[in-house]
Amino acid sequence: MFKQFDTSKLSILPLARREHNLDLSVIKPLEAEKNIDPKFLIMAEKIKQSKKRGASVVLMMGAHVLRSGVQRYLIDLMERGYISCIGVNGACAIHDFEFALIGKTTESVEKYITEGQFGLWEEVGRINDIIRLGAASKMGAGEAVGKTILENNFPYKDISVFAAAHKFKVPMTVHVGIGYDIVYEHPNCDGGAWGQTSYTDFLRLAHVLSNLDGGVIMNFGSAVMGPEVYLKALAMARNVKRQTGQKISNFTTLVCDLKPLPEDCHMEPSKKSPEYYFRPWKTMLARTVSDGGSSYYAQANHAESIPAIWSALNR
Repeated sequence: MFKQFDTSKLSILPLARREHNLDLSVIKPLEAEKNIDPKFLIMAEKIKQSKKRGASVVLMMGAHVLRSGVQRYLIDLMERGYISCIGVNGACAIHDFEFALIGKTTESVEKYITEGQFGLWEEVGRINDIIRLGAASKMGAGEAVGKTILENNFPYKDISVFAAAHKFKVPMTVHVGIGYDIVYEHPNCDGGAWGQTSYTDFLRLAHVLSNLDGGVIMNFGSAVMGPEVYLKALAMARNVKRQTGQKISNFTTLVCDLKPLPEDCHMEPSKKSPEYYFRPWKTMLARTVSDGGSSYYAQANHAESIPAIWSALNR
């Protein structure tokens, strides 16, 4: 029998004692961009066409998107019916929860890892309780977090993307890896509850992707979770469609990231190239659209790309 770490021995402190790197000053107002990359204008038209035909428009993102302060843009896109589903990693749920609760987020890894305090804050453990109750109610992780923020006393719930998703009935799917996020450090973490609620979210994403033909899927800053979860969910959706002679091939992918890529990035990179292991290129820009879809890459930070998409849709 292998020994396990005893989480009951941990010293957990209140968030009031934590130094935060971000506060509400990072949240951007809804303001239109004047100079818009032509790729975003194309994508805006693709999104409008998808909405008209009732096809899915999916947005996958990493937590740095929320840290860039574009919450109001994402909330408005959901409210106006431009987004069918938002797929995120576990860190997104934590940042959204902290912003809604205290108007601050993001601790200094450099400072707190040396003290052995990184991630060990009392209020963060509440997310584990939310997930456990969500699992008991057969909810997804995103649904459980969004419902809790929307229906309870969170002073800054107006900037919560999770609360807005629940309000506007947009699936917010959370795709976790056990051990990736600070919630797993806490004694009240229930790995089974996280697995159940995140798997529920995965199945919800796969259902949305069943309607991707004629639609759009976008990935902002997720190098692993976004492309990998999308790949498996799309395989499931295509498998079922194929049994009735249908296809999911006529759709558009957009990847926005900081990495420079060549213009011809709809072609798969060589296996001899380090770029082969950059999954957004290989998976989202090449392989999954090789049988009839189209793909676009925009090198931009999230504080620019999300507002640009919003601005292009408002022209």
